[in-house]
Amino acid sequence: MQVLVDPDLCIECGACIDTCPEVFDWDDEGKAHVMVKEVPTEVESTCQEAVESCPTEAIKEV
Repeated sequence: MQVLVDPDLCIECGACIDTCPEVFDWDDEGKAHVMVKEVPTEVESTCQEAVESCPTEAIKEV
């Protein structure tokens, strides 16, 4: 599983980082970004929860 964050849609709410800190973190501009190329199998369900909880749908599975 791979995901990406559209920085133009990110409103910096931090929900994805709170839900799945193994995959998401803040970038230098204060937007969420993906830290891994491939989501580790053991956190795929948590990452999917973060994707679904994004209020602006800024996170997409690719």
